Amino acid sequence: MIGGLHKNKVAAILKITEDLNQIKDIDSLLDRVLLEARRFCRADAGSIYLLEKNRKLRINYVQNDTLIQKESGKKYLYQNHELDINDKSMAGYAAMTKKSLVIDDAYGLDERVPYRFNRSFDETAAYRTRSVLTLPLIASHNRLIGVMQIINSLDARGRAVPFRGEDELVVAYFANHAAGSIEKAKMTREIILRMIGIAELRDPEETGAHVNRVGSYSIEIYSKWAMNHKVDDAEIRRVRDVLRIAAMLHDVGKVAISDILLKKHGPLDDGEYEQMQRHVLFGARLFKNSTSDWDDMAAEIALNHHERWDGSGYPGKVADVFDDRWCPGPGKRGEEIPLFARIVALSDVYDALTSMRAYKESWPEEKVLQYIREQKGRQFDPELVDVFFSIYDVIRAIRGKYADQ
Repeated sequence: MIGGLHKNKVAAILKITEDLNQIKDIDSLLDRVLLEARRFCRADAGSIYLLEKNRKLRINYVQNDTLIQKESGKKYLYQNHELDINDKSMAGYAAMTKKSLVIDDAYGLDERVPYRFNRSFDETAAYRTRSVLTLPLIASHNRLIGVMQIINSLDARGRAVPFRGEDELVVAYFANHAAGSIEKAKMTREIILRMIGIAELRDPEETGAHVNRVGSYSIEIYSKWAMNHKVDDAEIRRVRDVLRIAAMLHDVGKVAISDILLKKHGPLDDGEYEQMQRHVLFGARLFKNSTSDWDDMAAEIALNHHERWDGSGYPGKVADVFDDRWCPGPGKRGEEIPLFARIVALSDVYDALTSMRAYKESWPEEKVLQYIREQKGRQFDPELVDVFFSIYDVIRAIRGKYADQ
């Protein structure tokens, strides 16, 4: 026994923690942390709040097995909710005191406690929260990095019941080990966004909100495509971990393009357009000295996300991205274009059309959707267009979560 835990559970937690350290993307990591924490106490749902720079808690990841079974349940994964660190909410209280809370029934809180349960999510989603385990996520040097809530422990018949005493012990021990991995992954995301911030100084289109949306659209389109193709869950999780960051960096090659072109109002002439096209080569060059599958995917997406299903895109078949003699040629066609580039192409165009730019207003939603329908089999992979519309409620939820400031 260690700290009241059986050595088998300690060994399981340490093994999972070792696996967590291999995950690159913060959202993929939160997904795995929340999944494992819920497994330890057979819980139906949960959420993770991370501490923001404004010293507020923002909900970053949600899981809910009951809602995910509903046709539009996945949209709830992209909630956008912020809490103050105070004693008015359970999560705020856990963050303020750095102590865990175990609640048997969220609707029946003792009047003497300061915190209250906000029923608005339950009412919107037609859900019923009962038992709640709330734990602070504490990294090294006693630094608070967030709060994890585990909701509705289930008995053998699938009914929500109170958490057992051991549940708090196991999940708290796991949370202590997971917090360090979360802190490192959060730093990686911040570095990526700083890189994009450099690009944003030169290209006003390339904002943090834009790339977060493109990355999120891309992993959800891929996930649905992969489920349709019977890809196993482990492979879906592996790809999601790599794809989000690779998709976020799709236009990083624009840092090598002249400010005159990037900030020009109005259409580019033929010579300027050819120069602009070179950003896909510059982006691919950044990842060509591959040391990982992430480098490979990032290079593939950077090079190919302006190809079109009908072969009218660019850059076409490039033998050497470092060859400065490149000139536009026939584009790749259909499945010659890598899958992940086809996914990012659709995600990027949808986001560009629905967003305001210095040179254009945002298009009305129905006009954007009509354009995507018209470009099925022309600009876009027809199967991916069908996938896009099948998860459109999730796409809209992502737009809401990562709205332009």
